[in-house]
Amino acid sequence: MRARPTETDFQRQAEICRSHALSLTVQRRSVLEELAGRSDHPTADDVFEAVRRRLPEISRTTVYRVLETLVRVGVARRVCHPGSAARYETRMRRHHHLVCLQCEAMIDLDDPSLDGLPLPNPSSGFRIEDYSIQFRGICPECIKRGSVRRKSPKPGKAAAGGEA
Repeated sequence: MRARPTETDFQRQAEICRSHALSLTVQRRSVLEELAGRSDHPTADDVFEAVRRRLPEISRTTVYRVLETLVRVGVARRVCHPGSAARYETRMRRHHHLVCLQCEAMIDLDDPSLDGLPLPNPSSGFRIEDYSIQFRGICPECIKRGSVRRKSPKPGKAAAGGEA
């Protein structure tokens, strides 16, 4: 799932980096281009393998550090679901995810009815700043392949998770 980021998107992301006094080194630029050009929510290892094809000298540690830096400055987001490696995306506006219990595919879900949910007011003093809902089930590809290994959770027991 590779698409070239638009020049406008890349310019916006580069400007955010510059506003944090973060120069766009060859390594940062390569990681950002790779991440921005994907819609499949790659893991850090996925990004490393792809960037290494263009920059064979880049280290895994460098890619991990660049990803964390991009998250810190607000150019990328880390999304997680239980039992899986963290994944990354550059789509920063609120959206939600469908997560396949079989192949662990993560698919973006835009649903305005989920965007206006009333936020709880936890008595613990926790301040909620944003949210993302994850629906877990079986993706169309796994259904088509007939590779369904687990039963779906019973109604009321479905897990909806947030992101880190």
